[in-house]
Amino acid sequence: MSTFPRGYDQLKRFLDLIVALFILVVTAVPLCFIALLVVFSTKGPAIYWSERMGKRGAIFRMPKFRTMKIDTPLLPTDKLQRPDQYITSVGHFLRKTSLDELPQLYCVVVGDMSLVGPRPVLPSQTELIDLRNSLGVDVLRPGITGWAQINGRDDLDVGRKARYDAEYLERRTVFFDFYILWKTVFYVLKSQGVHH
Repeated sequence: MSTFPRGYDQLKRFLDLIVALFILVVTAVPLCFIALLVVFSTKGPAIYWSERMGKRGAIFRMPKFRTMKIDTPLLPTDKLQRPDQYITSVGHFLRKTSLDELPQLYCVVVGDMSLVGPRPVLPSQTELIDLRNSLGVDVLRPGITGWAQINGRDDLDVGRKARYDAEYLERRTVFFDFYILWKTVFYVLKSQGVHH
């Protein structure tokens, strides 16, 4: 594992907090509009909370704008048979633009997540969890975006995702985080790597 200057984790946490709070303030009105759109377009609440694996295997609850119907099986989207049948009409747009991820800024503020890190997985995704653990990736807070996200996202198999996560572990710096955030903006605008 790479060594980092003293205070790196504290600086990363400080920047996470400042940036997340800023985005939440700036997007407060759009967030309320999206919540109303979800509520009025489909049955169920605007926010969907799911259990995810966090740093060192800790379980936390992660919010997203609900893009799936309330009777959808608790599986990763790529494991569903015909996932499009479960995605709501508004959900397609939210997932394509990644706007469904914005409520996760709450997890950044409370410290369960970072802006940049390995994407948080469901406890049932044992293959990816085991691979990450074997590579030491479990020491990181999961992120809203990450190195694997901008290198393929849904196009990556489990092994490649884990390897990108391990590469991030070795290369992580504040500047690398800003590079990933910058690239994420372009990937979101192009909807690159999003299948459902």
